[in-house]
Amino acid sequence: MNSTRTAPERPRGLTVKNGAAGDKVFSGLTLAAGVTILVVLAFVAIFLTIESLPALSPSLFSDQDSIDSADSFWDYVWPLMAGTVMASAIAILLATPVAIGIGLYISHYAPRRIATPVGYVIDLLAAIPSVVYGAWGMTFLAPLLVPIYQWLNTYLGWIPLFAEAEGASVTSTGRTLLTASIVLAVMVLPIATSLCREIFLQTPKLHQEAAQALGATRWEMIKMTVFPFARAGIVSAVMLALGRALGETMAVTMVLSPGVFSLSLITSGRNGTIPAEIALNFPEAFGMRQAELIAAGLMLFIITLLVNMTARWIVSRHKEFSGAN
Repeated sequence: MNSTRTAPERPRGLTVKNGAAGDKVFSGLTLAAGVTILVVLAFVAIFLTIESLPALSPSLFSDQDSIDSADSFWDYVWPLMAGTVMASAIAILLATPVAIGIGLYISHYAPRRIATPVGYVIDLLAAIPSVVYGAWGMTFLAPLLVPIYQWLNTYLGWIPLFAEAEGASVTSTGRTLLTASIVLAVMVLPIATSLCREIFLQTPKLHQEAAQALGATRWEMIKMTVFPFARAGIVSAVMLALGRALGETMAVTMVLSPGVFSLSLITSGRNGTIPAEIALNFPEAFGMRQAELIAAGLMLFIITLLVNMTARWIVSRHKEFSGAN
């Protein structure tokens, strides 16, 4: 007696047809999502450009002779642009090594019973509102850093970053650009750490085991396999964190005392950022003043766009890397 059983024959073309229909629907949804993002981005750019024209070209508008805050728009906006870039750059310089170190500890050094809660705590930091970070930086961190700033001025005052600004002395409140940068570094740390941790965990196990089988130590294995594989991911994580730092408003507004631009990082009232300037002045602004602030926002939009384009270019240079070369 033949005990071989045959499966019931499936109607031909049913799976393929359903699969093709599902592919078309999903492809259409993803295309619509991508087009929506581009359309929204285009509308934002168009809005900022149109509303900024009175400030960028006041001579074209008969009812407006010049901007209110400076002799020209560029005299007004370049100190804000410089302060924004300085604060974000310092924050990234402080946060990147710490983020990479924490990511490596969670992924390759810490036992699971420790790595899991540490990862949860890092992720929870991203859920804290920026106003809480601002309050912490203003009331706790800033006074704590005042003696450190005085020490930096005493022993490293020959460096312009730690010298007294012209017409001002070392801060007595701690509300300086460096304090704002430290707060920004803490804020962007969860984003960079989470992305670095995930990309480190994706490193092929066979490559790591092969390096250790050849006699490499754990650190040598990380240098030979993990870092090359995660290079593009680290760049993406850093640039995403930089985008967050460039656009942060409330924390910087609460910590920083805006004022004229200076290279000094330890003097209050000598630096400002574009987001803080807009947050402080936009509610009461109208006419040319409103155009100035929107034009400043356009400059921030361009800076962020350039940063992301540079990041994509850097990542694309290493997109061929598969972990095997």
